[in-house]
Amino acid sequence: MKLYSGPLSLFARKIEMALGEKGLAFEREMVPFSQAQGYQPKHPAVLAANPKRQVPVLVDGDLTLFDSTLIFEYLEDAYPEPPLYPRGAAARARCRLLELTGDEILLPLLRAFMYRSEPPNPDPERRRVQEEEAGKAGAELRREYAKLEARLGGQEYFCGSFSVADIGLFMSILFALRLKGPRLDGHPALAGWHARMSARPAIAAVAAEIAAADRELSPALYR
Repeated sequence: MKLYSGPLSLFARKIEMALGEKGLAFEREMVPFSQAQGYQPKHPAVLAANPKRQVPVLVDGDLTLFDSTLIFEYLEDAYPEPPLYPRGAAARARCRLLELTGDEILLPLLRAFMYRSEPPNPDPERRRVQEEEAGKAGAELRREYAKLEARLGGQEYFCGSFSVADIGLFMSILFALRLKGPRLDGHPALAGWHARMSARPAIAAVAAEIAAADRELSPALYR
């Protein structure tokens, strides 16, 4: 099995976490990335496999897949133990909705913070607008934190047991925190869940690699 990943790719790093949680051996190839140029030049294997022109791309035998959610589902079908989805149609649908929340609700808000990891914009007016947009996104993200706190309730994990919903939500919150977005203060259940996630070896290993990549690639975050 081979995974084309990126050092700061939220979607590809999610797949690395799932592979680690399932204990699956894989070869990883990191595609070129810089904060100044992004994922340029595009890796030829990624261009050939994915019309979206982005990682992750997973190759397993004669099967090549892209899109993190589809790859999650394939891994569950092909390598069902340990499970990363709950049993039952309704429970699995709720799990998918929570994973989608990370991708489609939280991630668009995170885009307002991504300029903080990039070389500073030389235009002071553009920097002012960026900060204003980040402030609005931060307020909305805090509201989403409150919804997630209520959804989690007293459970250890969002679907009762650990699942892809936890991976998806953790990655979005991890990126919010690394980009100096809203912290989890005032959300004790969500903060406790985040601590449990951070203690899982497969999750911690990927999170540590992301932090190391930031130290190398995102000096603006450390000013």
